[in-house]
Amino acid sequence: MKVFLIYGGKSAEHDISILTAHSIVKEIYYNYYDVVPIYITRDGEWLEGELLSQPLAHSEFLRLQAGDTKRMATEEGEHSVGIKISPAAIQSEDAVVFPVLHGPNGEDGTVQGLFEVLDMPYVGCGVLASAAGMDKIISKQLFQQAGLPQLPYVPVMRYDWQENQEAIFQRCEGTLIYPMFVKPANMGSSVGISKAATREELRIAIEMAFEYDHRIVVEQGVEAREIEIAILGNDDVHASPAGEIIKHTDFYNYEEKYINNTTELSIPAEIPNELVEKLQEYATSAFRVLDGTGLSRCDFFVTSNNEIYLNEVNTLPGFTKFSMYPLLWEQAGLKYSDLVEELIQLALKRYSSKISRVQVN
Repeated sequence: MKVFLIYGGKSAEHDISILTAHSIVKEIYYNYYDVVPIYITRDGEWLEGELLSQPLAHSEFLRLQAGDTKRMATEEGEHSVGIKISPAAIQSEDAVVFPVLHGPNGEDGTVQGLFEVLDMPYVGCGVLASAAGMDKIISKQLFQQAGLPQLPYVPVMRYDWQENQEAIFQRCEGTLIYPMFVKPANMGSSVGISKAATREELRIAIEMAFEYDHRIVVEQGVEAREIEIAILGNDDVHASPAGEIIKHTDFYNYEEKYINNTTELSIPAEIPNELVEKLQEYATSAFRVLDGTGLSRCDFFVTSNNEIYLNEVNTLPGFTKFSMYPLLWEQAGLKYSDLVEELIQLALKRYSSKISRVQVN
């Protein structure tokens, strides 16, 4: 069977996606699969690389350049070459798609819709869960309907901000107290997020968030630990042990996350067992509310008196060997290579179930 490994993309997490793809290439079971690298450039071109039947030594070998023939580099300093393809060219029988694209066009339901149209099995959440999970306003409204605990928030549309900024300030200050966090509705990895402790800082934060999206969220700030739970499964949902992000700054933005690298992971998190069980219950509920399949990572705030607030559900979490999601499953006894295999099998099971329903109807 072929695995179409799709990575790169136009988002801010382009390089992280390449590292994730390399982790999978190193650990996938080649006695079952041949891997077809599909590299999406920062400009959105799709390049198909040479078929892989064994691991690659370096992640940079997966950064393809356009050419007439497919060739994978074997030594440092060489460039791998791929041929330009249409996205529809991946359509194939006896194949599964493994997308490791983050952010817009990767985890927001758009590329998942392509796989649905091509009628191919693919790893991860479907169109609905991906789109709803990516959109902070929609997901918060769904979680609110499900009775999941969240921090107070105010959704803001660009049109309303342009029409009457004073009204927006009054809504925020009438519902929330400083500090507040301002986030684009549809961006991942802390992109465009900032903290505001005054009205002037709130104005600047709102203007910055609108550079990334026309819909934003202003959310109540809270002093809390950041605890995460990994989810794995389709109908039969499994929740991992808890992990904690240890911050050395009070705000975990994109620069701190990927550039300055001022955070560390604590696995398992040092919290009471009954709190872990409650987090697992909430994480499972959130996953099901979104109609999730395959994998997700549920992120929570936990205060000093053990109050829990669901922050967000990431339907395509970081997946390098050193990312929180696979490390949580490793803590549970599931090694990286077996996790990759389980995700592929979940994708095939979901596709088989869909085909069965279509045939019955």
